[in-house]
Amino acid sequence: MMMFDLPDSQTLYAALVARDASYDGRAYVGVSSTGIFCRLTCPARKPKFENCQFFPTPGACIEAGFRACKRCHPLSAAAGNDPMVRRLLEALEARPTYRWREEDVARMGADPSTIRRAFKRQFGMTFLEMARQRRLREGFTTLRAGEAVISAQLEAGFDSPSAFRAAFARLVGIAPGAFRKDAQLLADWIDTPLGAMVAVACQHKLHLLEFADRKALPREVAKLQKRQPGGIGFGRPAVIDQAAEELQAYFAGKAARFETPLAYHGTAFESEVWHALREIPAGETRSYGELARSLGRPGSSRAVARANGSNQIAVMIPCHRVLGADGTLTGYGGGLWRKQRLIEIERELSVASA
Repeated sequence: MMMFDLPDSQTLYAALVARDASYDGRAYVGVSSTGIFCRLTCPARKPKFENCQFFPTPGACIEAGFRACKRCHPLSAAAGNDPMVRRLLEALEARPTYRWREEDVARMGADPSTIRRAFKRQFGMTFLEMARQRRLREGFTTLRAGEAVISAQLEAGFDSPSAFRAAFARLVGIAPGAFRKDAQLLADWIDTPLGAMVAVACQHKLHLLEFADRKALPREVAKLQKRQPGGIGFGRPAVIDQAAEELQAYFAGKAARFETPLAYHGTAFESEVWHALREIPAGETRSYGELARSLGRPGSSRAVARANGSNQIAVMIPCHRVLGADGTLTGYGGGLWRKQRLIEIERELSVASA
């Protein structure tokens, strides 16, 4: 089941507070303040609404950077009665940084193809993908702290430096060794209730802001690095601090206006579209056709849609405010469930400020 087929977040939060068993296995909650994801029936103390994001599968929770709760055991619950799936989950919990391979699965007496199908069906991702996501997040955190690549490699559980570099490059677009200490552009994480975001900024402007699981992120980071002679490094300039503070206020329902200075890397037409997106009031939406007409280009709705998709500063350039001509949710690089939640946040904020 896709997230946008589930009830809205307020309904899911009410189910969480009530520990409504009818949602068990249908929805999961990720808590941004703890980095943990749970079943809605979890006996733990309930988090604040603004710290919650809801997912349709445990795999989606893991991809967004959350770890499984040790009280309600959402992975074990999702495993059902399959003893081999449960055994592999226990093995992963015991060795979270081990580089699991299909040979390891076979040595445990399971057929790798059967396990792939079982995990995909029950978690939305394979066992090996689950293990890889967990290891890579640890590696990025180590690099961000200024440690050497070899330290990050070992922290992530990779025996081979080349394997770690390749996996890291698939995640963010460039190998860890290509990050430079003297770079003008610096990258860091920003944690939000809708998942971790990667931010890249210089001392004066924000150049990129994307959800970490966006498929286009590697291409966007590599493209940005190519445009900048000084490359990209790890760090947190004041611009990223400002962006993090404004995002925190936004997700808390306190403000929808962003003052963080932005750098536009696009054509003149794309920049025009991005400026127009920022003029759409929070709580309102537009169709591609309406946006094209507002620009004085009534026949350019497809070009507007392409420019919308090329935006690499999520939320602050609100491409999520554009819907299909019939008012339905259309493509959004961060996932349609996020697009729906962003629209919900802004509608709630506009009502509160009215």
